[in-house]
This record gives sequence, structure tokens and C-alpha cells, in this order.
Amino acid sequence: MKKPETEIKRVTRPAFRLAGVLARTSNSLEAGPNGKIPGLWEQFFSSNMVQDHTMERSFIYGLYTEYEEGVHGDYTLLIGYEETEGPEVEESASYAKAKVPASDYLVFTSSRGPMHQVVPETWQRIWSYFLHSDERRSYTGDFELYPVSVEGFNPVDTQVEVYIAVQ
Repeated sequence: MKKPETEIKRVTRPAFRLAGVLARTSNSLEAGPNGKIPGLWEQFFSSNMVQDHTMERSFIYGLYTEYEEGVHGDYTLLIGYEETEGPEVEESASYAKAKVPASDYLVFTSSRGPMHQVVPETWQRIWSYFLHSDERRSYTGDFELYPVSVEGFNPVDTQVEVYIAVQ
């Protein structure tokens, strides 16, 4: 497995909109056997959204938003695509939309490897970073950015960038 980049980038991004599938969860729930995130990824990959949009989109987003108590409370996770020109996804019982606010972000890059391994490792790095940093998270909307190639998304060999909104 390739080592992650140690440099943390700071970027400013304008607001944008996402469409996808969502669930309400918490880090404590995800640490146990009843975590919702694996099922949410299954729902996303089996949805018509993937068939309709995979070849038109170059990234899959995992948006963490509507935080209740920062890292310790409930939050909403939306897995989906950025809304761009082209076919629009209608909000329904199956699909939701969310706005990612304009913000300054710290960007953490994972190692390359299996998604189920590199994503939790990156979040551990993020939580550790903020325990010892003067930077403060804003909890307005953090997101994971997964590249999608022409061949599609490969969860066995991926590298993710995690954007953490900061004050």
C-alpha cells in the first residue's frame, strides 16, 4: 500500500450541491455491528443513480453534514454526485439533495488501497490532527472525494481526499 501524502493542503471551495442517498448515524454507532455506512454504500452502488450517472461524473462524494455535537454526536452522511449540467436527480424517498457551503478546508489524502482500510485510517489521522492542532473544525460540511475513472470506481484500489471544513 502506498503511503499517504503527509502534507495537508488548505483550499477554499465555493458552495455546491450534491444528490445521492443518505442516512443519519454517529461514530459510536459505526464502531459497532449496527453501523449504517456499509449498507449506505451498497444502496448507492445498487441504485439507478450509479447506472445513470457513473460515466458522466468523475467523482463520488461522501458528505458529512448536519452534525449535532461535533465528532461525538449524530450526523447525516450523503453518498452521491455533484449536481452539474445534465440530467437532474429528483428528490424522492430514494434520493436526497444537500448543499455543501462555501468554506476553507484542510485536505487529507489517504494511502492507496482497499476503501474499507484507507478511509478509517485517514479519519483516525484527522481526529488525531485536530486533537493537537490550533485549527478548529466548523462542522458545516466535510466530504470525502473518490475519483471515478472511465472503467468506474474500484473500492479495492482507491485513494480518497477528505475535505474538513475549518473556521
